[in-house]
Amino acid sequence: MFKNRLVLAVLVLVAWDAAAFAQEDRGTAEQRAACTSDAFRLCAGYIPDPTNVEACLRQRKSDLNEACRAVFDHADAAVPVRAVGSHR
Repeated sequence: MFKNRLVLAVLVLVAWDAAAFAQEDRGTAEQRAACTSDAFRLCAGYIPDPTNVEACLRQRKSDLNEACRAVFDHADAAVPVRAVGSHR
């Protein structure tokens, strides 16, 4: 019985978070799928707040599965870094 409730809760949260992620540009469906298990395993206390879940996953990067870690590595590489003291 507990397992059925847990599965239902996960499905509801994933469906609800999928809409929130899409609205807040939180990655593709594939990227979210890569990190869903880690979000529940490592950052369940922050669900359903996608901003805090993302921050938690970043803080626990060394504990992420390979696919989820790749999502964050790719995202980190895509962010331009400006040198300190540079002028725009």
